[in-house]
Amino acid sequence: MDNLITFQQADILNGENVVVYDLNMEISKGDFVYIIGKVGSGKTSIIRTITAENPLGSGSATVCGYSLENIRVRDIPKLRRRLGIVFQDFQLLMDRTVEQNLEFVLRATGWKDRKAIDERIANVLDAVEMGTKAHKMPHQLSGGEQQRIAIARAILNDPEIILADEPTGNLDADTAEGIMQLLLDFNRVKGTAVVIVTHNRSLIGRYPGRVFICNDENCSEYKQEEVYDISLDA
Repeated sequence: MDNLITFQQADILNGENVVVYDLNMEISKGDFVYIIGKVGSGKTSIIRTITAENPLGSGSATVCGYSLENIRVRDIPKLRRRLGIVFQDFQLLMDRTVEQNLEFVLRATGWKDRKAIDERIANVLDAVEMGTKAHKMPHQLSGGEQQRIAIARAILNDPEIILADEPTGNLDADTAEGIMQLLLDFNRVKGTAVVIVTHNRSLIGRYPGRVFICNDENCSEYKQEEVYDISLDA
């Protein structure tokens, strides 16, 4: 099976500082993966490296066939079109409707045909059960609804990987459950690889997956039954 993400003996940077040494990680289609750790442990820096926002410190890494050691600037947008990114704080454009938020992304990634754009927006909104919210402004939506729109935005270009950085961090328990179930559905039905960054270990018991733990400048994979036995530095 071809890996969508591969890190080999990779050092992960935050600015000029190494925050994770010697990372080895392989993620394939259909994987549901957690990267957990306390704030500042390097988990978000790994995501920023995957998206080529942060340069690779050393070692080797490939994402969707692109080598991160020597990726060309002009290829970074092509890589990012193959990724769907979901943020904790949603990052919607507050002065545009839901439909306009999604149209902005499609046009920025090369879509031009009006009919195709409208059809794609309708399809992704239906997929996240927000089909009636196209003309709403973000401030008219609840936090959970805004996160569903953020997921709709992330899947517009049918990504091979969804990267979700604390996707339930600002949501109550019931709303968070709906968001997690939505991510699981994309993973199971379409085979989309999902990588979730979180500091909340309780999610793993309810929604099992592979687990990488960032701690003490290291990030390694653990069996699920070992997760609660690992003491994270305060």
